[in-house]
Amino acid sequence: MHDMLLIALFAFLGAAAAGVLGALALRALRHRSLIVSLTVVSTVTVVAMFSGTLAVAWAMFLSRHDLFVITTVVAMAAVVSLATALLLGRWVAARSNALTAAARSFGDGGRFPTPREGADDDPAELAALTRELAATSEKLAASRDRERALESSRRELVAWISHDLRTPLAGLRAMSEALEDGMVEDTGRCLRQIRAEVERLNSMVGDLFELSRIHAGALSLTTHQVAVDALVEEALAGADPLARKSGVRLVGDAVAAVPVEVDPGEMTRVLGNLLVNAIRRTPADGTVAVHARGTDEAVVLSVTDGCGGIPEEDLPRVFDTGWRGTHARTPPGAGLGLAIVRGIVEAHHGSAAVRNVTGGCCFELTIPVTQAG
Repeated sequence: MHDMLLIALFAFLGAAAAGVLGALALRALRHRSLIVSLTVVSTVTVVAMFSGTLAVAWAMFLSRHDLFVITTVVAMAAVVSLATALLLGRWVAARSNALTAAARSFGDGGRFPTPREGADDDPAELAALTRELAATSEKLAASRDRERALESSRRELVAWISHDLRTPLAGLRAMSEALEDGMVEDTGRCLRQIRAEVERLNSMVGDLFELSRIHAGALSLTTHQVAVDALVEEALAGADPLARKSGVRLVGDAVAAVPVEVDPGEMTRVLGNLLVNAIRRTPADGTVAVHARGTDEAVVLSVTDGCGGIPEEDLPRVFDTGWRGTHARTPPGAGLGLAIVRGIVEAHHGSAAVRNVTGGCCFELTIPVTQAG
């Protein structure tokens, strides 16, 4: 037993010396190619075995012949190990270089071209890295597409706002000049027109401010439990004067006492925007209906108008900033109301959608229900 412990000790000391030298070599060459590192590791393995063997042979006073046999066996093992390490290093380095070249396309604004040649033979780590790079590429591509769409939407918004601001400003300028020159006989009527244009401008500026807060993620919600029927009743009361003036009938049907966790002011604005939009698009003697249905997880509020429907190709753009479809410039405003609707609803972790129905279209808002307990 004593002899076995001595043999183990001599073998460990010899191998440890080679291991320390190998660790120092790896540290010194840590910035070099993977091939160099694998060669060092393979060399350290062989040298550690050789050193331990020589230490034991020296301690056991082996004959020269036996020592030569051991040395020959270790040398052959070293040749095979080094050749294997070089082949493995070259293969791994080649796959790594392929991934590096493919990943470089990110910087050029392109997609990640997944290397196909030899991909089936990749080790698990390289295969996982390839999948992650491909997934990241898809996310970046989607982000670039959203950015381009947003930039296009911003340009359209600037063009539409410029047009819509120019009209009331020109009217205000003309009326103010007429008042200044004493050319207006009915000054009261002229002042009422000026006030109406100022209210229109104030509404547009308010919509722009609200939309900028939504896009900046700065919309602050003060939420608490509110019954859906109360929200619908308040929105209908606010839209009733416009409906009477336009000759449109309002019909309300709500799910009673269903609580939702919302900001009442913002959600009333959402319903108000939908109702005003529906009333303006519905001809006289038409009907605008508000309905709500509840599920275990959400309440779906819907506003149905009599606008005659929206072209199918325009449906995906209805909630885009500045969109006003084929009825452009007919109603007042800058086409921001529906964009604000979607932004506020999404801030409540809900969703907004639109679909055509017989004689008009139906806007649906899905709002999560407050969970009991």
